[in-house]
Amino acid sequence: MSPRRGSRTLGSVFSRRTLVWAAVIVVVLVVVDVLLVALALARTAPSSNGTPGPVPTFSSSPRSPASATAKPSATARAEPAGMVAPGRRLLSAVDGREAWRASSGVCDGTDGVVEHTVDGGTTWTPVSLGAGSGAVLALRAGTDSVSVVIGTGDDCEPTVRTSVDDGRSWKDGAAGAVGAGVGPDGLILSTGTVDSPCADPIEAFEGEFTTAVVCADEVQWRSGDGDWVGVPLVGVRSLADDGDSYLVARVGAAACDGAEIRSLPAVGVTPATKSTVVGCAADADPDGALAVARAGDAVWLWSGGTVLTSGDGGASW
Repeated sequence: MSPRRGSRTLGSVFSRRTLVWAAVIVVVLVVVDVLLVALALARTAPSSNGTPGPVPTFSSSPRSPASATAKPSATARAEPAGMVAPGRRLLSAVDGREAWRASSGVCDGTDGVVEHTVDGGTTWTPVSLGAGSGAVLALRAGTDSVSVVIGTGDDCEPTVRTSVDDGRSWKDGAAGAVGAGVGPDGLILSTGTVDSPCADPIEAFEGEFTTAVVCADEVQWRSGDGDWVGVPLVGVRSLADDGDSYLVARVGAAACDGAEIRSLPAVGVTPATKSTVVGCAADADPDGALAVARAGDAVWLWSGGTVLTSGDGGASW
């Protein structure tokens, strides 16, 4: 036998064996693949055992505002959570940056709330009135001190308190340091409590020579202890001293949707005395309580949950 022929025969044997094993492997893979497909079909086939459960339902309604994630408010000078005492609103300005305000409370054990700002009303800091606090019946602030009239006890007896350290401590104040206030028995003046010229006074002011009271649709005025003079003024809500005149905030004006600011003479007043328009605080809420204060050209207006300011005597806001 030729050596070359023997080599070809052995190679042929190995080639046939290789082909056989390859065929076996292919068959095995096909069988495994068939088994896997059959198993998958068995798992995805509908079940014939038991009763199908209910199909879940989902609501596509949007979340209510209460359940939505709250976003921080960008509104400056918003009403703080502590300012909840009922009663009148009191406001006193020191300048264009500093002012004091109070929600008066009522003479039934509900204490008033006093707050202080030094940044133009952007933020307000609550101020404690100390032990024995009561309703805040009057408020007046200056560059050196701030004074309040507190109604205490069962009879809401008025007491003047003054602070010279921005409300950190209080001492007994002098009569007249706060101007005028409205108490349960009438107007609280430097000379004592007197009858009000109207049934439900909204606000009172006492200067060195004159006194003014905001009543429903009019301003009552008197010089010294003379007779009261009523000046008709529909919608008047608050009044601030301006030397020889008063600055008045009123609502319901045809040309102003918010609070109209007017100037009213403070001397020689008669029922025919006229007021003149100064400006319009269009962002003021005409349906809520208003309080206006003035210090030079700086005018402040507390309306609803907002305090507005003007640097030109109330002409613009």
